Amino acid sequence: MPREIITIQVGQCGNQIGMEFWKQLCLEHGIGKDGLLEEFATQGGDRKDVFFYQADDQHYIPRALLMDLEPRVINGIKTSEYRNLYNHENIYVSDHGGGAGNNWASGYHQGEQVVDDIMDMVDREADGSDSLEGFVLCHSIAGGTGSGMGSYLLETLNDRYSKKLVQTYSVFPNQMETSDVVVQPYNSLLTLKRLTLNADCVVVLDNTALNRIAVERLHLTNPTFAETNSLVSTVMSASTTTLRYPGYMNNDLVGLLASLIPTPRCHFLMTGYTPLTVDRQANMIRKTTVLDVMRRLLQTKNIMCSSYARTKEASQAKYISILNIIQGEVDPTQVHESLQRIRERKLVNFIEWGPASIQVALSRKSPYVQTPHRVSGLMLANHTSIRHLFSKCVSSYKILRKKQAFIDNYRKFPMFADNDLSEFDESREIIESLVDEYKACESPDYIKWGTELECFDNMANEYLHRSIVVVFNCFCVYWYDHRTVRVSWYLSGTQFVKKKSIKKVSENS
Repeated sequence: MPREIITIQVGQCGNQIGMEFWKQLCLEHGIGKDGLLEEFATQGGDRKDVFFYQADDQHYIPRALLMDLEPRVINGIKTSEYRNLYNHENIYVSDHGGGAGNNWASGYHQGEQVVDDIMDMVDREADGSDSLEGFVLCHSIAGGTGSGMGSYLLETLNDRYSKKLVQTYSVFPNQMETSDVVVQPYNSLLTLKRLTLNADCVVVLDNTALNRIAVERLHLTNPTFAETNSLVSTVMSASTTTLRYPGYMNNDLVGLLASLIPTPRCHFLMTGYTPLTVDRQANMIRKTTVLDVMRRLLQTKNIMCSSYARTKEASQAKYISILNIIQGEVDPTQVHESLQRIRERKLVNFIEWGPASIQVALSRKSPYVQTPHRVSGLMLANHTSIRHLFSKCVSSYKILRKKQAFIDNYRKFPMFADNDLSEFDESREIIESLVDEYKACESPDYIKWGTELECFDNMANEYLHRSIVVVFNCFCVYWYDHRTVRVSWYLSGTQFVKKKSIKKVSENS
């Protein structure tokens, strides 16, 4: 039975990347713009029900919730070619339509005011699922609605659906360009706190790296938002192929995340995808093989995260885990030989306290989408260098905070009333703690470092009591079989254990 996933799109960015995601899914499953199956879509074996449900007239409708505090983007969706695809009861636009003014506090406060209407939509969609596995949130961390309202939704989902997985596709701002959003560092820091404490997995989509890839790999002089959003939709669709075209492993979200996330807070993933090219000559001279794809996925230029810096400190960074999703005409023996070649040439620097191996999931390509290459691959990686991205956010925040710049914009709202800025300080401490933990992961003594921690601060403890999800129960079993009893005990015997009851994964899974 398919495990359903509900997608929640919040804000301008969230709805734009969500729109591209649904376009891609419709193409891959042979679904027309009106939700009806195309006449040529006669092949079975796919799981449309994970992301779609069928209405009484048999047309497919996305399990999606679209919400924004200003109407421009959603109105564009309502008047697009795909306007009949969505369930319009699952679309929320604020009555006043004034937006959040790129202010996290405004988005959070407005989310608090309209939470009943939004959760009614969530509950209705959840009740219509046979076996709901979790939620996927699409948003940006730098604006007002996606960051503020998205943060409030994360907290609310964790409270009401504590046993369900929450994964996010979070767009990080471009660090190389001057932003129109002057309070971007404040918004990013406050959102990062919620992503750290309330999400089970965060796929980092870094605009800096996306623009670089669009220029260098796609040869676009001045990439538009639509073109970078297309890159994002490629990553999103590729990361869900094993859910929609099931094989022997990684058939559900918990299976995908189980081995990628060993500790509760180190759940931020970077991505890589290949081949990406619009150059016909390059297509003609290139022969894609499993080894070629897997080697290219490890190259810095294909990593969609700018934290992968070429500095002395970055050279000491290590992979905590890697999952490669390979699509196309692939023989399992080719995968084994490719992994052996990568191991012999020491192309990957893994942590010393975990499994030192690349995991590979094979998935067939959609029969309805023609591609110029035989094999393509997506890498989902948990890498310690991502801490540099968080350090940039903290550094930018400190510069603004030192000058007390634009703080008055936040004091207007209840959370920061009476000059109470403790929320900023708590957020900074949590992100700095996250940076420290990723740095500690690079050490062979990380397990000892973890066990010597007496406790987190009181507020972090309140959230961390529910932060270990079912994936870590599965991971304990994995490590027990492949590493040491000590590691398994560490994950199941310290303060990291989830306090609430939860449906556990069997040792046979």
